[in-house]
Amino acid sequence: MPRRTWLVKSEPYKYAWEDLVRDGSTYWDGVRNYAARNHLREMRPGDLVLFYHSGEGKEVVGVARVTRDAYPDPTTDDERWLAVDLEPVTPLERPVGLDEIRADPVLTQLPLVRQPRLSVMPVPREAFQRILKLGRTRLPRGS
Repeated sequence: MPRRTWLVKSEPYKYAWEDLVRDGSTYWDGVRNYAARNHLREMRPGDLVLFYHSGEGKEVVGVARVTRDAYPDPTTDDERWLAVDLEPVTPLERPVGLDEIRADPVLTQLPLVRQPRLSVMPVPREAFQRILKLGRTRLPRGS
């Protein structure tokens, strides 16, 4: 398992899981919340990330991997903001919706439930594994 596990949120009409799969990698930019920015700063290559469709769908749909430490966000000249690079690892066999997450006793303390507007957040390893189980998904070897 990686050192840390995370969740990132994206509106599917802006950048969906399918876009990440098609592109093969992307930089995760545009974060303008200090708490989320601080989480980006903590991400390390090899960390795994749950990819969550917010707004439309409201579900975890895939697992990505961090491939580069945080660096200045290329979409702004403001040096306070950061980006990281991600690559797709695997889709969830079955998306795990927000209602299901809220109803699961293992997952009720996730920032996704307690701080729903936060776009980048840590996910405890037990919760990460539980979401994979609910999504009927196993990570590929070496992930």
